Amino acid sequence: MKIVFDNYKVCDTCQSLWGFSAYFEEYKLLLDTGSNGRVLLQNMQKTGVDVQEIEYIFISHSHWDHIGGLDSIIELNSDVTLYLPASLSPHLIKDLQTLVKNVIVCGKKPQKLFGNLYTTGILGQEIPEQSLILDSDMPTVVTGCGHFGIENITKVAREVIGKDIECVMGGFHLLRSDEKKILQTIDALKKMGVKCAKPTHCTGDKAIALFKENF
Repeated sequence: MKIVFDNYKVCDTCQSLWGFSAYFEEYKLLLDTGSNGRVLLQNMQKTGVDVQEIEYIFISHSHWDHIGGLDSIIELNSDVTLYLPASLSPHLIKDLQTLVKNVIVCGKKPQKLFGNLYTTGILGQEIPEQSLILDSDMPTVVTGCGHFGIENITKVAREVIGKDIECVMGGFHLLRSDEKKILQTIDALKKMGVKCAKPTHCTGDKAIALFKENF
């Protein structure tokens, strides 16, 4: 995974803005698109990601800081398949269907995307969000913001592929959580078999420091 947009600086010459996007070269898949297309494209260039190589875009949820760069990507490369949460505006989904090669709308049920990639399905009511599961040698779940709770998302991901999730990545939405809540989350993840954690974006500095201490 190569992070190409984050509110933490991803390379010396990259620009950081609030939002998140990551590229999986092995799958030619971009997860989310940050909040600003111009900055996303500049960061991709500086981190060696060719926009023309992208074949799939996975959108976790509808917040501006995760879909803001989508237009900029498809303007340069419309030959992509979009995996969109059904919670996205139906008008936006309809428009996007006319702009790209293929649109697959993901609902509440988990489903296989392609290869060893799965979606957890849309989780949560207030802020519906899907997360990406990699059923690899180190089973991994990658979140956009993790509004449903990284502990809960990991439980679902484990049920989807039938094995322990060993690595969790992305935004864990612990920015406003106190130390007790963060440590409870870490303990729960460890008890589920998580061995590796790579938190960023909306996880918060305090939580990132505590995850670093404990993993």
